[in-house]
Amino acid sequence: MVKRLFSLVSCLTVVMMVSAGRIDSKKVFSKAMNREVEVTIVSPTQGDGPCPVIYLLHGAFGHERSWLEIRPDLVDVADREHVIFVTPRAYNTWYFDSPRHPEVRYETFLSSELISYVDSHYRTIATRQGRAITGLSMGGHGALHTALRHPDMFGAVGSTSGGVDFRPFPQNWNIQDELGEMAANKQVWDEHVAVNLIDRIQNHQLAIIFDCGESDFFLEVNKELHQRLLGRGIDHDFIQRPGGHNSEYWANAIDYQILFFQKFFHHNKR
Repeated sequence: MVKRLFSLVSCLTVVMMVSAGRIDSKKVFSKAMNREVEVTIVSPTQGDGPCPVIYLLHGAFGHERSWLEIRPDLVDVADREHVIFVTPRAYNTWYFDSPRHPEVRYETFLSSELISYVDSHYRTIATRQGRAITGLSMGGHGALHTALRHPDMFGAVGSTSGGVDFRPFPQNWNIQDELGEMAANKQVWDEHVAVNLIDRIQNHQLAIIFDCGESDFFLEVNKELHQRLLGRGIDHDFIQRPGGHNSEYWANAIDYQILFFQKFFHHNKR
């Protein structure tokens, strides 16, 4: 009986190991920043053919494994949905090419160098039709900022609890470290907020989804982004649901974004 039970447990363990995706911890060299960047890549072990890629950006004070801490089952999602997740570490840079620090060039890294690395080392759909980017909080802004400035590289973009306009919070989250004090650098701040970049795209140029919790301090700036997109006639999905600025909310919200991106990927296979 004990031997049979051990065999059953062993079989279940093998099945679980086979069905789970793979987690790779990489250091990707950035020529633009002249240093290595820590990157976590979650890829499927099941399925045939190249995969679409979802770039997941962490929030302020986060790191390259933040999304795995929020959703440890991303390894299972990668297998089930046949998708690759990529999360780079960006510290509190807000994913800018900083006008103050030439060694901080995360926009260049995200839109060019990291994509080149992932496409050359993994079996990806290496076109914008197979590439999406999203993130939480600072990462939500970073995703929109990057995709709106590089719609040739990303076909879909999302944001959850995103700081899509950080100007109401000029003393928070080290933003002034990269852009300078807002009072003395108003034009620079205006040029870097996501809400001021929507004029760069036309309707249907990007598939867009963003959400925010009803108790989140970023709710009003997300509602403003929604109104500006409506004013420009740009189709998008905007979701308000109960919740605050926390891991519980993000763990739930990312499922809706993955579904949105998968619909985009499948539509563009036709």
